[in-house]
Amino acid sequence: MVNPKIEESWKKVLLEEFQKPYFETLKTFLVEEKKNHTIYPRGENIFAAFEHTPFENVEVVILGQDPYHGVGQAHGLSFSVQDSVPHPPSLQNIFKELRDDLGCAIPQSGNLTAWAKQGVFLLNTVLTVRSSEANSHRGQGWENFTDAVIKLLSSQKEHLVFILWGSPAGAKASLIDSKKHLILRAPHPSPLSSYRGFFGSKPFSKSNHYLINNGKKPIEWCLA
Repeated sequence: MVNPKIEESWKKVLLEEFQKPYFETLKTFLVEEKKNHTIYPRGENIFAAFEHTPFENVEVVILGQDPYHGVGQAHGLSFSVQDSVPHPPSLQNIFKELRDDLGCAIPQSGNLTAWAKQGVFLLNTVLTVRSSEANSHRGQGWENFTDAVIKLLSSQKEHLVFILWGSPAGAKASLIDSKKHLILRAPHPSPLSSYRGFFGSKPFSKSNHYLINNGKKPIEWCLA
């Protein structure tokens, strides 16, 4: 049985997933990949989103695709980069929308850990990537795992906000019960698609409005 290092509350709800054959296959694939390639994020950060946002604390889910594939960027939280790393284009656009939506100053650091600690679950659909090769770990089993995570959140919790940017993330809406949760869909913040409706989509104020209406604490989105 695979026994990954993952935060205890998540380990409890995901125990069945870890025992499935696909997860064993995924682990074998990653062990082999590491022998011949540099993999991001580093091993201890693969489950960082789960570490910073325990199952019972999740209020908002922001779904990404796969981790950044440049040196020093990815640290296990979707769209986030480590301190002192330049903001990738998608993150620059997220911060622009945050400024236009809530008036937040654009922060110096692109590290989104402060969001994660408030219950913003920053999940990528694929949790690892080969250096300099986007989507190189697609179709190896991570999607099965993260689909199971989304279904669990949908079925076992109430009044969550799911922020789905771009088509691959948008396709996950079918896993979420829209009667119990708010689903916010918009084009991806990438410069290739951001002007098609990402700008002006106001995900941050809409999330807080929904949380407050359901008796929950709003997220302090401003990082600067």
